Amino acid sequence: MRIISWNVNGLRSLAKNGYWESFLKGVKPDIFCLQETKASPEQLPEAILSPAGYSAFFSSCQVRKGYSGVALYSKVEPFKVIYGMGIKEFDQEGRFVGAEYDDFWLINAYFPNGGRGPERLDYKMRFYDAFLAFANKLCKQKPVIFCGDVNTAHEEIDLARPKENEENTGFLPEERAWIDEVVSAGYIDSFRHFHSHTKDAYTYWDIVTRARDRNVGWRLDYFFVANEYMKRIRKAEIHADIYGSDHCPISITTN
Repeated sequence: MRIISWNVNGLRSLAKNGYWESFLKGVKPDIFCLQETKASPEQLPEAILSPAGYSAFFSSCQVRKGYSGVALYSKVEPFKVIYGMGIKEFDQEGRFVGAEYDDFWLINAYFPNGGRGPERLDYKMRFYDAFLAFANKLCKQKPVIFCGDVNTAHEEIDLARPKENEENTGFLPEERAWIDEVVSAGYIDSFRHFHSHTKDAYTYWDIVTRARDRNVGWRLDYFFVANEYMKRIRKAEIHADIYGSDHCPISITTN
């Protein structure tokens, strides 16, 4: 089974520019999780709302149109789908959709950006804490895999210019410390598991400065896998050759 995660930075624009069709044909995911969809279901064309062979599940922002949003598409019908953590201030931004499968939970999350001032950074950190507590609770039922745009680079190897960004959100000590907590809680960073020393492996590049042309990027997108399920993961990849967003897709393959 191949599971894909991708911050598409606008699902409608992805379809309009033709990247949607080429993505499906090229990657052929069994499950794919999208973040920053910036659309509610009624705004989507039929080809994206119900692609052939997939069940589709959407969580949209309730407080601001064209903002945030996640989607999960699956060839295998989940046993159960959940659309939040049961906390209104976090759930209303459409940042979470989870699906229960035979032997694991899959959570697709679009974690907040900590920019735009201290209030938003506080929101991000509280979201982090609530999310980890929720994932740990689900893990008591079945192993959890969670993926998405975490909006933080964990270690210096995970961004092109660590020294210049030590005081910027996305690489702040408290943000990075939360990923340490995730690892301590028993979740494996699947990409680093298979590529522990790989440099220049990024998933996000600033569009304005054309950073992708120079590969001046950040690894902000992850698949974290509960330790007891990691033996089922065969590989983890970054698909930097796929365009259509300021992020590229990432994937894991399970047996």
